[in-house]
Amino acid sequence: MTERRGWNNACSITCSRIVSHGASAYLSDICGEFSRARRWLRLAHSIHWLRMNATPPSRRYRFGVFEADASTGELHRQGMRIKLHSQPFQLLLLLLERRGELLTREEICRELWPDGTFVDYEHGVNSAINRIREALGDRAANPRFVETLARGGYRFLAPVESLESHATTKAAESSSLFTGNIFATPEDLPVSSRSTVATIFVLFQLMYLGFYVGALANLAEIQDLLAVLPYATQVFLLLIVTAAVMIPVRTFLLCALLFRAPGLRAKFLRLWWLLLPMDVLWALSPFLLLHHINSGLALACMAILLYSPFAQRALLLMASRQDPGNHNALPNV
Repeated sequence: MTERRGWNNACSITCSRIVSHGASAYLSDICGEFSRARRWLRLAHSIHWLRMNATPPSRRYRFGVFEADASTGELHRQGMRIKLHSQPFQLLLLLLERRGELLTREEICRELWPDGTFVDYEHGVNSAINRIREALGDRAANPRFVETLARGGYRFLAPVESLESHATTKAAESSSLFTGNIFATPEDLPVSSRSTVATIFVLFQLMYLGFYVGALANLAEIQDLLAVLPYATQVFLLLIVTAAVMIPVRTFLLCALLFRAPGLRAKFLRLWWLLLPMDVLWALSPFLLLHHINSGLALACMAILLYSPFAQRALLLMASRQDPGNHNALPNV
């Protein structure tokens, strides 16, 4: 009975509004309220969608030849994935975030095992630390990465570099194709041993010395070969001058590497802008052998030699990213 009275009152109020304001005005008010309600619903849905899809920026760390990506839970060494289970990886992240600081066993337990979890904490922490050391090739007696402290905790020793998220890095790489530096940086190159870098670099210097000495030893033959070119005399003189200038430069680089001269990397990078046009010019040297080889082989050799100045630069930059465990690194390169 009460519900029927309420319904009758509502109907009478509605009818009175229609009579007093007119049916069209009343319907317009209803449409306006409905439109506003729909906009609020859309706004609430958008906010909810953003909250559900918003992801915190991923954390990536580089230390030595290793990289740890918190977003994927993966550890890599020079691009190769290293197997490391979830809890040791979480502990590794804690150590990286607090590099150089004491991380106590109690803090580790609170982070890895929330309240209410019943485990053997001592055994769990020891096992996680051992797994980390195995993955990094580290030793407790002579630590390079994870050090055990007498105060009941651990400390990460190696320098740690915080990297951008994967998506941001990809976008930066895409834009750098047009706006960034076109030359490689040490971070773009793999790590290599001193013996490998030194051997290849020495071979490059000996190759160029062979070009220069061989050209100067066969001037008569080269002059006959160049006679058909316009400005043959000027080209011939340029060949002699550049060979005479570059012989001492190559000898200097050869001796500096063999005797481990300090600051070789910085000196070479300053000289590189002089070497670049010279090396590009001497990439044409295979054509000086056209009396002995055909033009196709000379062209193929020239294409390889055009990369030579960039390869030499990359070699010394690779030496600056030596593995922390490699004690034969180039000094001050």
